Amino acid sequence: MMHYFHRATDGAVMHRRWIVGLLTIFTIDRQTQHIHARNNLSTNIINARRTMSPTKPNLQRVHSGGAMNPQDEGANPKKLPWLDDLRSKYSHQPVFLQAVEEMALAVEPLFEDPEDGAFYKKAFLYLTEPERIISFHVPWEDDEGNQHINRGWRVEFSSALGPYKGGLRFHPTVNDGLLKFLGFEQIFKNALTGLPLGGGKGGSDFDPKGKSDGEIRRFCESFMTNLCRYIDAATDVPAGDIGVGGREIGYMYGQYKRLSNKHGEGVLTGKSPYINGIQLRPEATGFGAVMIAQQAIEDKLNRSLEGARCAVSGSGNVAQHATQLLIRLGAKVVSISDSSGALAFPEGMTQDDWEQSIKAKQVKRARLSTLDATTTGTYYPGKSVWDITGDLGVDFAFPCATQNEIHKDHADLLMKTGCAGIFEGANLPVTAEGQDVFRANPKVLYIPGKAANAGGVGVSGLEMSQNASRTYWTREKVDRMLKDMMAGIYSQMKEGAGKDGTLEQGCNRAGFLRVAHALKDLGWVY
Repeated sequence: MMHYFHRATDGAVMHRRWIVGLLTIFTIDRQTQHIHARNNLSTNIINARRTMSPTKPNLQRVHSGGAMNPQDEGANPKKLPWLDDLRSKYSHQPVFLQAVEEMALAVEPLFEDPEDGAFYKKAFLYLTEPERIISFHVPWEDDEGNQHINRGWRVEFSSALGPYKGGLRFHPTVNDGLLKFLGFEQIFKNALTGLPLGGGKGGSDFDPKGKSDGEIRRFCESFMTNLCRYIDAATDVPAGDIGVGGREIGYMYGQYKRLSNKHGEGVLTGKSPYINGIQLRPEATGFGAVMIAQQAIEDKLNRSLEGARCAVSGSGNVAQHATQLLIRLGAKVVSISDSSGALAFPEGMTQDDWEQSIKAKQVKRARLSTLDATTTGTYYPGKSVWDITGDLGVDFAFPCATQNEIHKDHADLLMKTGCAGIFEGANLPVTAEGQDVFRANPKVLYIPGKAANAGGVGVSGLEMSQNASRTYWTREKVDRMLKDMMAGIYSQMKEGAGKDGTLEQGCNRAGFLRVAHALKDLGWVY
């Protein structure tokens, strides 16, 4: 079996060497500041641990659907009362509050530090408000000549570490609250990569399902016509997300080139290699999730992915490539899904099954239900993967679809059937109550999306560097960089967790500390 990782200590060393080499593309001053911040990170974590309590807080938060009732379980004012003002202002944005409260509880021991606690709390509150939110309309014309108008947003959350960086999502559920949640998570995810990247997110409530290529192109061109005045390689660099893949990025980049007369700039990432994109970018998020899972499984459980039964949800970019690498490593992928249902593979997904799913989603843009008769899988209409795991037997779970897809009942079922690890390919795919179930089982590995799906934005950062240096990097080189990056993130998680913490806590603390001290050095929080 091919091993994708060095030991954690070796990975950390390789990660630091790789960061130093990469940042030669940037200015000498910026390089010096970044290396200084990385060298201080271990000291910050060690100092912070002195005040950490081994007791794990029981987080109760809000769900993503519907308006929040202040009396609901997730809005309990007894939890973190210093966030009450934020809760009051944004009670209509429950999933954003969910992300904030999750992060606050993970880093809460830092606020009790006798020397720096007050600063950490001020830094955290500073980071709960985006630096700016841009909104605009997006008029476009369908194939029959009818005009439609959608809404577009860009949430530029934090530039403390570098230009705003985060994807664009096209989906009818998109609104400013959802994008604030995604942008907030992005800050700390980007920090863990070690790259000079700030956090942001954007998108539109446009629904690409059922649209022709011409309609998609016209919408993307209109969206970029409005967005282009706010983005730049040194200011804000969007990428893809749900509903935005290589096709959409290409259309938007084409419009940007027409409007700006600037060519070869890293103003968008996720581009095709034919238009100055980087090798391995489509695979990076899914591959990265499997890479960090492999390292944790080998390090913490002394087990292997070979022969392991792995449940994957979703069938978009992240799920496609997570399943690809899992199959390559000898795992048995027992499921994928889309919004209409789940496709189960009790004997494990074959290579031919995977290729058919890719053709259905990337070429035909069809539903998984069309594969019921042509693959070894069985289709369950109206079901999620997590509804049927009791019948499949799951060793490891890779939720790669969307936020809050795993509920408490799903989490209970996974624990009952012996699942030993959850690795989030999606952003915040587990509800508050579901996370509490996992936390109550300390032997279960739980790696949040800030770490598990950071490979995508990490390779996007490499694409920015490749564009800035006007060079071309081979697939093999990018693959090595991605492996070293994920090994470095895992090392940071372990170091942040210490003896009493979990990998989840270590992930959140390491990301927060890097951003907090950047805010201090910039004089933005004091």
